[in-house]
Amino acid sequence: MVNNSTISIIDLKRGDFKPKYAGKMNFYCSTVDDLIRHPTDKPTVGLILCQTKNKVMAEYALMDMNKPIGISEFELTRSLPKNMRSSLPTIEEIENELKNDRDFG
Repeated sequence: MVNNSTISIIDLKRGDFKPKYAGKMNFYCSTVDDLIRHPTDKPTVGLILCQTKNKVMAEYALMDMNKPIGISEFELTRSLPKNMRSSLPTIEEIENELKNDRDFG
């Protein structure tokens, strides 16, 4: 049986896109390709989601990358119904929870 799976890595960033995010994503994809990806799998795909991006900066950051990496913008709070917004944790709450997990993990 041939496994033609694609592993996708998604990195959600608060704020503007920064070129260093492309280098980090390339690192993540290379690590997954080396340690997890099976030879019959499709190439690992990286997606960087930022609140804002500068198209020219994104193009230069990805220009010589050999891995499939994309950059896109997101607007989470504007797309949620108003009655759901208060039931979700804030970004600060999520960051604190992740920090706590790292401290004890």
